[in-house]
Amino acid sequence: MSVARKVLFVDDEQNILDSYRASLRRRFKVETALGPEEGLEKVKSSGPYAVVVSDLKMPKMDGITFLRKVQDSSPDTVRIMLTGHADLDSAIAAVNEGAVFRFLTKPSHIDEMIRILTLAMKQYSLVVAERELLRGTLRGSIKVLMDILSLVNPEAFGRSERVRRLAAFLGQSLNIAQPLHLDLAAMLCQLGCVTLTDTVLQKVIHGEELSAEEHQIFDMHPSITAGMLSNIPRMERVTEIILHMHDSLADNPTQPLESKVLRICLDYDLLVQQGLAKQDAIDSMRAREGVYDPKMLNALEKGTAGEEGYVRREINLSELKVGMLLDEDLWSLDEVYIMVDGTEITEAALIRIQNFMKTKRLPDRVRVMVPVDQVQ
Repeated sequence: MSVARKVLFVDDEQNILDSYRASLRRRFKVETALGPEEGLEKVKSSGPYAVVVSDLKMPKMDGITFLRKVQDSSPDTVRIMLTGHADLDSAIAAVNEGAVFRFLTKPSHIDEMIRILTLAMKQYSLVVAERELLRGTLRGSIKVLMDILSLVNPEAFGRSERVRRLAAFLGQSLNIAQPLHLDLAAMLCQLGCVTLTDTVLQKVIHGEELSAEEHQIFDMHPSITAGMLSNIPRMERVTEIILHMHDSLADNPTQPLESKVLRICLDYDLLVQQGLAKQDAIDSMRAREGVYDPKMLNALEKGTAGEEGYVRREINLSELKVGMLLDEDLWSLDEVYIMVDGTEITEAALIRIQNFMKTKRLPDRVRVMVPVDQVQ
């Protein structure tokens, strides 16, 4: 039986727990915990559990509070409440608070218990399957968007790839709870730049002064990105992060944590692309009081700007592999701009380069950063 079909029974009476284990062990993988504190520890250390069944009346912490904590730490787990008291108010409270899937009185007949546990297992399977399907669909949709961005606007795509690596480094250093949201926001933060003219984008990249109209156009690209993402389910948090990624700490102290990370990564990347050394870029950012979180700047300064895990090499174009990073802009021999420095070689990027190679329009060699696991 798979780990996903584990059932945890929580009660303050050992003889009741022993009875559950003896009665149900042939049908389910049963584990028990004596009291809510032990139950929470087991959920943390031995999960995931498909189902958690808890007694209502327990000392120190009642079943409703316990199952609410289970919901917080393991939201996919299906929760069932057992009580020897036909307490309608407690049942209503548990159901209304979303704490339980079913509410049963005890002693409950073994056949009824098996029926409810079987239904709970099916519910767990549905929840997990839906999440995995959504995750796969979401990643597929985003991959398509990024492949299009890499072809339409290689400069913006390269910038998003560099910022993504920086954000991953900072997110890990800061122990951000939901790194997926930050990763998706970093990937997509430059998507709205497809609406910018080359002139505006080049001015931004090179630190040139923008006119009032150009400022307005550039400032709109986060909201344009948000509009593009509005049709993709479950992207509300990512959209919020992108909408506030240009806010300063002083102007919006309640901006999402991930937005603060993106602001630092975007500005740092811009300064480095304009020719500043890494330390000079960080010193310049420190001088902008009230714009950045000092703790994040410290983390960035102590690290290697997300470049750990790579070695620099000059290789033949025919040796390019998925996962390598360009360490210089790639131009064709007839001066067509192909890809920007920092671009990660994806399958789509590799196909594009190979098509140019067939017409002998590319240089023979290129500087790249190679993942250490690809180094011979």
